[in-house]
Amino acid sequence: MIDKQLKKQLKAAANGLKPLYQIGKNEISDNTLELLKNGLRSRELIKISVLKSVEASPQQLGERLATLLEAELVQVIGRVITLYKLNPQIRKYER
Repeated sequence: MIDKQLKKQLKAAANGLKPLYQIGKNEISDNTLELLKNGLRSRELIKISVLKSVEASPQQLGERLATLLEAELVQVIGRVITLYKLNPQIRKYER
């Protein structure tokens, strides 16, 4: 669990990021999970765009992804999910 101060810092940092990944009607596949794991490993903070063809709500999808990837759900705005996972080698975002 991340504290309020770090969450605020992550939201501010995410504001300048563009979504690098998309989730479509196939939702969460093994390939998608692997791509997202690699993205979190190399960047710590990623944004994911949820296409309109996805049946689940972006909030539900974000919570599910956070659980599957062992990451933190930072925020969901519209159809964009922001996830964070600490990488001890990078430690780009910390208090």
